[in-house]
Amino acid sequence: MRDPEFLVIGAGAAGIAAARTLTAAGREVMVLEGGPRVGGRAHTTHALGSPLDLGATWLHEANNNPLTAFAHDALNHDDVRERHLWLGSRWATPAELDDYAEAEDAFYEALAAGTEGPDRPVSEVVPSGGSWDATVRHWQGAQIQAMEVERLSTHDQVENELDDPNLLLPEGIGTLLTGLAEGLPIRLNSPVERLDWSGPGVVAEGPFGRIRAKAAIITVSTGVLSADSLRFTPELPLAHREAIDGLPMALLTKFGFRCADRLGIEPFHTIRKAVTAADPRPLSFIMWPFGRDHFFGFVGGEFAWELARAGDAATLAAGAAEFRSIFGPVELGASTLSDWGTNPLFLGSYSQARPGHAGARARLAEPVGPLLFAGEATALGLAGTVGGAWREGERAARALIAGNAL
Repeated sequence: MRDPEFLVIGAGAAGIAAARTLTAAGREVMVLEGGPRVGGRAHTTHALGSPLDLGATWLHEANNNPLTAFAHDALNHDDVRERHLWLGSRWATPAELDDYAEAEDAFYEALAAGTEGPDRPVSEVVPSGGSWDATVRHWQGAQIQAMEVERLSTHDQVENELDDPNLLLPEGIGTLLTGLAEGLPIRLNSPVERLDWSGPGVVAEGPFGRIRAKAAIITVSTGVLSADSLRFTPELPLAHREAIDGLPMALLTKFGFRCADRLGIEPFHTIRKAVTAADPRPLSFIMWPFGRDHFFGFVGGEFAWELARAGDAATLAAGAAEFRSIFGPVELGASTLSDWGTNPLFLGSYSQARPGHAGARARLAEPVGPLLFAGEATALGLAGTVGGAWREGERAARALIAGNAL
């Protein structure tokens, strides 16, 4: 096997985008993917009889998302979603939903104002003590950012605040990425265990042997980088190690159930629960996507990590119990869920900047000799998203083509 000019480590969105950009420029590239499939944290399953994305679910900020150009059958979720808020024994009234929306607006206003000073945890700058504040903080933290507001950087959250529209794909984002990877030189089940950049170029080592290249684009998660399952010789510079430490992985576990009873809820509507003393970490649900006979739900933050450590059955049991606490003893069918928290190829869903580390994404994106890091963790403005990862893969590939990283 002939050594390529460039290596790409990982065949998720960033890796696929990098490989497409390099091959389109006539450069020889090889993609080494540690797992049995492409797509990374964008994965579409048919376990419930129809497509369901277990990872990336939306093309966020679609007007500024590079993947929108490929999403020909996309649906704007914002046009069809309606929010339902469960208050423990009844649904919130329209007036209560308006009050909740005002509390959300106050959250965002305070968050933006919080950037005027030094970087602090989000929890220190947003409202607390109001009737809806605990629910808003939980929703905006654990259930959207997959990490509690106490652990989130205010400056990073504002820099990466996403705008509408948010697109859903009927066949799934994972399916889209699989199609975009067709024809690329990708080796599956080929984890890179060591990357030697001590001499000219790089040498990747793993069960495939040794592969040499001029440079490498590394697209694995910060969870993998922190776990040292990919070793660097010599070790990375201190600035990059500190950047990785400043971007820990958050966890949002997604699960789905088949259910024949539509329960009076229309397709694409969302279900949230108010935070109470008895239920401080509620889950959320999205119903009957594209009219299908399944719903999916999310559990995020520390609760998601606890359930992941307890095993798949614990997460599914929590999801079913939460659903039935709203809708009663409804019969549920086949189920499925993601494994981002325990899968050694990911070790989380997406990165978040610690308070005081808002500059970590830009530092991680800086070239290190023949090494370039790219992915959602380096995607300023679209951090944590599949579109951001794609954009970063293209950026890194263009840098190699221009010779800026060699």
